[in-house]
Amino acid sequence: MNILVCIKQVPDTTEIKIDPVTNTLIRAGVPSIVNPFDGYALEAAARIKDKDPDTKIVVMSMGPEQAKAALKECIGIAADKAYLISDRAFGGSDTLATSYIISNAVKKIEELEGKFDAIFCGKQAIDGDTAQVGPELAEHLDYPQVTYALEAEAAENTLTIKKETEDGVEMIEIQTPCVITYTKPSFDPRYPTIKRKMAANRAEIPTLTAADLSTIDLTQAGLKGSPTKVKKTFVPQKKTGGIKIQEETNEDSAKKLFELLSDAKVL
Repeated sequence: MNILVCIKQVPDTTEIKIDPVTNTLIRAGVPSIVNPFDGYALEAAARIKDKDPDTKIVVMSMGPEQAKAALKECIGIAADKAYLISDRAFGGSDTLATSYIISNAVKKIEELEGKFDAIFCGKQAIDGDTAQVGPELAEHLDYPQVTYALEAEAAENTLTIKKETEDGVEMIEIQTPCVITYTKPSFDPRYPTIKRKMAANRAEIPTLTAADLSTIDLTQAGLKGSPTKVKKTFVPQKKTGGIKIQEETNEDSAKKLFELLSDAKVL
């Protein structure tokens, strides 16, 4: 089986700070990581490869040059090959434009690596939380899709997907080629081995630009191809701390609480 895993390098949300003046993310000094949901997608592909060693895993990311670090991390875990999609013309792309660019990149990479049986993505990126790129990619490619996947079992020309639902799980069989987006499973993704990590550090990662994507229409990429317009960003106001009432007795505390609620016209 030939699997493409789409990943994104994102800022570590545990370290995110907001500029109070501009209301934008302060990215300087913030560490970047592989989007966790994309990590689950890579782990799902790796588990298929565990059962079928002939499986080939290719990872792809759209972003700046520094995203190669995330791609090398994926090679250290399970991927056989990686590609970076990067061009100034792609800057400012919303989810629709991004999925369009990726769909064209898929066609180019297939010329180099062969037809993909499945495309795995995380359900969403933690820096945007839109959960739109995976399903939109499936529509651009006219592939069937399953979202909120937990696990996948491969067979000839099909995948059996364990899908998370509001009521539990469903088992769905889907024909290949297809697009699958993954949510957090019950297990943790594997760590890279020392041997694979050393090989990943030496790996050469090709960069595909707009000039390499012969099928792309640049009017549908970047800001020109992005119908989403951000009107305003803001930081939610922090809630002030409550008042601690601690009188000498519980009865006095209750009276004090009653007085405060009365003054606030809550009672």
